[in-house]
Amino acid sequence: MTKLLIATNNPGKLREYAALLAGLPLTLVSLAEAGVSAEVEENGATFAENAMTKARVYCARSGLPTLADDSGLEVDALGGAPGVRSARYAGPGASDAERYRKLLDALGSRPAAERSARFRCVVALALPGGELITADGVCEGQIGYAPRGEHGFGYDPVFFMPAIGLTMAELAPEVKNRISHRARAVMAIKPALRRLLTAAGGQR
Repeated sequence: MTKLLIATNNPGKLREYAALLAGLPLTLVSLAEAGVSAEVEENGATFAENAMTKARVYCARSGLPTLADDSGLEVDALGGAPGVRSARYAGPGASDAERYRKLLDALGSRPAAERSARFRCVVALALPGGELITADGVCEGQIGYAPRGEHGFGYDPVFFMPAIGLTMAELAPEVKNRISHRARAVMAIKPALRRLLTAAGGQR
């Protein structure tokens, strides 16, 4: 089986990738399992820049094909914030709850029509030979007024999808893995992963 480094130590994200890539003959490896400990600074201006930087650096350090992503929440009423700073929105070391509560405070009692938002994810696949492929996915919704749901992580409890009537955190994992921003980005990059597997099979 071909090893694929998933450039994260976030257990929630690792579980999602395991589900999203199920069925492909891949052995997923976390940064810790690959013995890669140094953090890559995410100082790009866009999700794509951060994802590409992480993929390139971790691929070079591990020698493995590497899948990295950068994702976050864009809230229209806040000018697209927290955006690329989604994980750092409430400061270093803040919990998920502290981040989404800061977001709820920033929006206050604005009506639903002024709470439109989207999750955006860009995934980057870096190969040891130097090839780099990216794909992106978006999930539209709005910010609710209070957290709901026990699933997921990050801002999922306050991300409400009117078409479904549920927050992202209220979705069963198998449902989230069909409609989330990360699911859509991974679906878009799967053809590149299949090419990688085909090439690996031909080299045996």
